[in-house]
Amino acid sequence: MQTIVECVPNFSEGRDANKVEAIIRAILDGPDVYLLDQEMDADHNRSVITLVGTREAIGEAALRGIGKATELIELTQHHGAHPRLGATDVVPFVPVRGVSLADCIRIAEQVAEQAWRRYRVPTYLYEAAARTPERRNLENIRRGQFEGLREEVKSNPERRPDFGPDPAALHPTAGATVVGARKFLIAYNINLATPDTSVAKAIAKKIRASSGGFPCVKAMGVDLKARNLAQVSMNLTDFETTSIGTVFDAVGRGASDAGVKVEGSEIVGLIPRAALEDAAVHYLKVENFQPGLILEHRLETVLNRAAEGASTLGVSSKAASAESGAAPTLAGMAQDFVNAVAADTPAPGGGSVSALAGALAAALGIMVCRLSLKKKSFAEHYEAIHRALERLERLRPRLMETIDRDAESYNGVLRAMRLPKTSEAEQAARRAAMEEANKSATLVPLETGQMIGEVRSIIESIQPITMPQAASDLKVALAMADAGRAGAVENVRTNLGSIQDRAWASEVESRIISLPC
Repeated sequence: MQTIVECVPNFSEGRDANKVEAIIRAILDGPDVYLLDQEMDADHNRSVITLVGTREAIGEAALRGIGKATELIELTQHHGAHPRLGATDVVPFVPVRGVSLADCIRIAEQVAEQAWRRYRVPTYLYEAAARTPERRNLENIRRGQFEGLREEVKSNPERRPDFGPDPAALHPTAGATVVGARKFLIAYNINLATPDTSVAKAIAKKIRASSGGFPCVKAMGVDLKARNLAQVSMNLTDFETTSIGTVFDAVGRGASDAGVKVEGSEIVGLIPRAALEDAAVHYLKVENFQPGLILEHRLETVLNRAAEGASTLGVSSKAASAESGAAPTLAGMAQDFVNAVAADTPAPGGGSVSALAGALAAALGIMVCRLSLKKKSFAEHYEAIHRALERLERLRPRLMETIDRDAESYNGVLRAMRLPKTSEAEQAARRAAMEEANKSATLVPLETGQMIGEVRSIIESIQPITMPQAASDLKVALAMADAGRAGAVENVRTNLGSIQDRAWASEVESRIISLPC
């Protein structure tokens, strides 16, 4: 498959295997969709299904699952340890290969709208697909669960779904569904050798980001009645920022302080290999670790190159060792974009390069924030650093998307220029198309400049509160931001010269002046 999207729908049924199997059969009843994993938990009364599919097929697969769950699951009769809002509780889409987070946002929006239109199940958008900041966090949407929201949605406009009836009401038996797009999430639980859930809840409060704990960690304490254990149930939304090893150690310390032992831990669904590598390095303290040391990584590199016809036969032994024995170089990964810019075509050009400069500035800021958050000496600045990290992580993918948007906006100008102009009517249509295309080509770099200005202000704000060893990285980030912003502004002003609507052009010029420096 040229494009791969992961989808991890959570269904409010973890005890009736026949119902779960029927939902899975419905999901797979279509092309280009594959089941990777399925988990049923009787205590949580919840199933987690992990799928992959093409960009074109994955949304329909999720909708088939939502439809079948709406038919089979009676939420008014549902009881379990895990919070839930709907028969299909949450449906996240995750970019894997050949797709961007923006692609997944579009898929999430389409699925959310169609779930309402086809099955009359109201839907909310969360994480990267959220339409308001407070709905980025799933727990904010799910507050009160099915029973509480069912009543509150009738009188509180702020709790209304993104897609649903007017006046607002939940589906009588299937509740509501939360649909979104996000980075890879690890569902990780640690079981404590005690039935006392107050211990698990206290530990969860201490480690979760919303209570001032570790960044990118969501945690709660739950009761595993069937095993007579308490559990710290977690979602790690960015394992590169806070690793499994870090939270395992923290939960272990909290349990020890309470006089309780850790019974064990479990992974729900799938986990990236890199996350387990990080955990192994964390505990083994491997000083020379790098991904190329993993046999499977090297094997995949060699096989992928063989599949592409890049055999190392016929080159010197030294070159062959360098070519096949190591992971792809950073220069190699950047080469495609550099070659595209160097080609004898006008796009991608300065606007795309400016957007990349801004994304790189944000990336350097993210790196410095993540490194600083790992240092105990910066604990007093944790909240400020974490806020900066969250803002930069929202801006970086948007700037990356603008690389393609800028090139496409220029291609739109070229398409307008090629329109026929034989008759007066054709000339008028061409002029209108040119005006619209030029305005679009102006607004994209303007947006780039605005985002880069925000990135720059964030970088400046964290200079005094992050690790001094990374000061040079932040200076590079500022230089990249300055270059990107200047390039974006230059592109805006160049495009303004082609705009016939001078009032519109004057307004854009005033917006350039007000851009953050």
